[in-house]
Amino acid sequence: MIPELGQVALLLALAVALVQGSVPLLGAARGRADWMSLARPAAQAHGLLIAVAFACLTASFVRNDVSVLYVAEHSNSALPLAYRIAAVWGGHEGSLLLWVAMLAVWMLAVARLSRHLPEVLAARILAVMGQISAGFLLFLVLTSNPFERLSPMPADGRDLNPLLQDPGMVVHPPLLYMGYVGFSVAFSFAVAALLGGQLDAAWARWTRPWTTAAWSFLTLGILFGSLWAYDVLGWGGWWFWDPVENASFMPWLAGTALIHALAVTEKRGAFKSWTVLLAIAAFSLSLLGTFLVRSGVLSSVHAFATDPRRGLFILAFLALAVGGALALYAWRAPSFGLGARFRLMSRESLLLAGNVLLVVTTLSVLLGTLYPLWIDAMGLGKLSVGPPYFDAVFVPLMVPVLLLMGAGPLARWKQDEAGSLARRLRWPAAAALVAALATAGLASRFSAGATLGFLMSFWIVAAIATDLWARLRPAAGGVPRATLFARARLLPRALLGMMLAHLGVAVFAFGVSMVSSYQVERDVTLGPDGSSELAGYVFTLRGFRDLQGPNYRAAQAWIEVTRDGRPEARLFPEKRVYQVQRSPITEPAIDRGWSRDLYVSLGEPVDGGAAWIVRLYVKPFVNWIWAGCGLMALGGALAAGDRRYRAGRARQPARETPASAGAAA
Repeated sequence: MIPELGQVALLLALAVALVQGSVPLLGAARGRADWMSLARPAAQAHGLLIAVAFACLTASFVRNDVSVLYVAEHSNSALPLAYRIAAVWGGHEGSLLLWVAMLAVWMLAVARLSRHLPEVLAARILAVMGQISAGFLLFLVLTSNPFERLSPMPADGRDLNPLLQDPGMVVHPPLLYMGYVGFSVAFSFAVAALLGGQLDAAWARWTRPWTTAAWSFLTLGILFGSLWAYDVLGWGGWWFWDPVENASFMPWLAGTALIHALAVTEKRGAFKSWTVLLAIAAFSLSLLGTFLVRSGVLSSVHAFATDPRRGLFILAFLALAVGGALALYAWRAPSFGLGARFRLMSRESLLLAGNVLLVVTTLSVLLGTLYPLWIDAMGLGKLSVGPPYFDAVFVPLMVPVLLLMGAGPLARWKQDEAGSLARRLRWPAAAALVAALATAGLASRFSAGATLGFLMSFWIVAAIATDLWARLRPAAGGVPRATLFARARLLPRALLGMMLAHLGVAVFAFGVSMVSSYQVERDVTLGPDGSSELAGYVFTLRGFRDLQGPNYRAAQAWIEVTRDGRPEARLFPEKRVYQVQRSPITEPAIDRGWSRDLYVSLGEPVDGGAAWIVRLYVKPFVNWIWAGCGLMALGGALAAGDRRYRAGRARQPARETPASAGAAA
């Protein structure tokens, strides 16, 4: 009866979400405090019911209950327990339930941590989140029921997709969905502000930590997704501009713009209408990604090939949610005014320029992702838009963004002087130029693209160091080191988080520049004791052995790597065949290092199995890509925990009264 219990929990959660999405909203419109007070208990009940449904589906997988259709399609008795749990979100229905579960987590967090907000605003926020949950629960119940029974019951399940049987898939989807769904909080704050007609610095301060936290989770989700592709797919890449990769990257770009716009709205009261529009856009792109993955319009290793009718449901929900928010925006935005004024030479102007470039970049990625789908839908043939387009468009747009990333924090608010700003920037610029040329000179060959990447990386690092020193240095004379440390501890977490995130971008850009310009690869045919040299490393095939895994058989190679006659690594790549799906899967072997990765992937046997095709890679500084992403996420988490936001929960600001709420509505 466990699946039936989960089904009942889903239906009850839908009923609660419908109440949460309507009654508090009506209470805010009519000034009924008792109706608004239902928002938090409803969110808590909703979270409990979703937890029960998710636990029931997980229990069905752990027990390998193949009488449940979804379990039979994605599990098997030989599947290890960790991957049975990961299989809960390994298909369309379960991943959609995970989506709703993440929304319930965010909803509970808002209900718990929003007691310092005006009651009317909190009621509207939770009501909007309830409406979003109701839409996805309807989708689950009507078209994607994860608890549907299967009759007759098969002897065993079809097993989880072998590509998903990797530790990265245990953590990647939950983190990615926490980021996707987290932008629903910023969206709900925006819609609530539009409904109330009140948008000010306090609203930006309340919205900012939620947006930053969602952005951090999305950054981690993209990080682990990239690592999974690198570790599992066997082609040695970390990003391929796949449409589903783009579906997660576009909300990240919009969220990055939103974070910086919120900073200006909080600090100076400017960009108010623009900030609300970005909040709507970030969540809209998350919904668009959900549509692309589940509509059946994409052919991708990341996509769920499902019934197109499901895509129509999501498309209708996307049109309703986004169309309603944009209509509300068109009605309310003119009343917000332009906010505080600022001069052309100011930090606000530089942040606005960066925002515009990020939005243009997002639209460029959106065009490259959707245009082939549009051509196909119109019956005009097949068109492939791949890395050449994205590289040609993305890099020229990102270079000025990186320049602004270094200059922006050094500019003054409201008004600055060009000469004064130039004097503050000259030392970071000189240091970056010298460091970039020195690094390029130490490389094996000169690359203009890599040198530009080095320049941008060192520019950001030098600008961060300049900004930090300007905040810590004494007015005159020397100062003990202890005093400097004491001053550093007094710096706001939001500022330190910004610096750490920008440092992460610099580390990421350095890693991308190195691996894109200086990686080497070679396809070779190796027999027993055969060798091949690549970038000073000698790869020698010492032999093969058959390996029996929990649900697969594998041919495992033993490859010894030496450099200058000294042992460097022992690698054991595999070619696996899973027992149920019978699909051959390449399991590459990687020797990781801070300055390089040695990457070996098995191809196919030749000469009757006497030799194998082997692909060899040497990838310099590739791990700096993921280290940079980790620093970005850590910086976001640090900024989201700034004491100003925690202190705000201890203070009770002036509340919008029920009477004034009714008048505003």
